[in-house]
Amino acid sequence: MDAVRVALLREVLAGTEWLGATRRFGAVLRGSVVSHGGGLLLVGTAACEPWHLAAHLVDEAAWSGTPELAPTLVRHAARPSDPAHLAVGLGRIEAARRGETLLVASPSGDAPLLERVSDARRSGVMILALGPAEGQLTALAHETLAVPDGSELDLDTVQHLVSAAAGETLPPARGRRRFADRLSHLAERLTAPPPPPW
Repeated sequence: MDAVRVALLREVLAGTEWLGATRRFGAVLRGSVVSHGGGLLLVGTAACEPWHLAAHLVDEAAWSGTPELAPTLVRHAARPSDPAHLAVGLGRIEAARRGETLLVASPSGDAPLLERVSDARRSGVMILALGPAEGQLTALAHETLAVPDGSELDLDTVQHLVSAAAGETLPPARGRRRFADRLSHLAERLTAPPPPPW
């Protein structure tokens, strides 16, 4: 889907919650990676790897002059013989640390992936979820854009809108966060290892 089609889709969606929701989520994505200088990991499930979203984020990174938006696509069945940009396996999520962002684009979460996402969150990684409206993935994510089954838009279409929004929006102003988010942030800060002495 090119920029003209995204613009037409936005016109059709004007007045619906989707336009604001995708722009907000795109702004959170951009704000997360830009504020930390990059480190965007993108993963889906073994049955639904987000190739298309990865390609669009690479394009948006180039067009917007925001290289931090270019993700590392993490694959479930990566092989050492694959080209370098396709050979990153799930071990990369285990190696993720504070300052990195993990975007999970998935119609549902599977147990082995969710375990890795949980470990990454405990390591200080910002978790963004694009997909299920409820469940363990939603509970693990710092920010979620729900695309429930049977909604007006499918996950693929929402991915187009999010990638376009990430390339054009500025990070949102810090607003009021939910109590659970503030509590989670405090717990992460208290359990994080001390910074190295300089």
